[in-house]
Amino acid sequence: MEQIKALDRETLEAMLVDFAKNWLAHDGLWFQAVERSEGMEKAIQFDAEAWEMFTQIEARRIMKLHGIPENPGLEGLKKALGYRLYAVLNKQEIRNETEDSFEFYMVDCRVQSARKRKQMPLFPCKSVGLVEYAGFAKTIDSRIETECIGCPPDPQAGQEYYCGWRFTLKR
Repeated sequence: MEQIKALDRETLEAMLVDFAKNWLAHDGLWFQAVERSEGMEKAIQFDAEAWEMFTQIEARRIMKLHGIPENPGLEGLKKALGYRLYAVLNKQEIRNETEDSFEFYMVDCRVQSARKRKQMPLFPCKSVGLVEYAGFAKTIDSRIETECIGCPPDPQAGQEYYCGWRFTLKR
């Protein structure tokens, strides 16, 4: 730990990005191994199971580290979304904010952008995304409901954004 404490801010920020890239690479390699062995349908099933647990762990750790209290409403969720592991890799935007809801868009997704660049079809992540984003939001605040605006394989995904989610606080 002393070695890390001695690093300058620029190096620490670069390491953070590198850690996120390594995590994402591992996630992708794991998925591809299951896909080769068991097929796409099974890989998506196992991916959703893993995300169901991981998203809750990530949300709780973010809350603890950044002092986000239990049931902090939409402001707490917005803050937590900015601290997710892939937030340093992807371009995210919050739009159409109201008192009771906001929309969250993944404008640039490292995984999907790479597939698009390679002229591959977008990864159909909607079913996993529903588990991931709903689970993250519910862990942050049990009153928040999640709705998918669009996510691959939806036809609008990959145009103006890769995925979009509406979070609504139910009172």
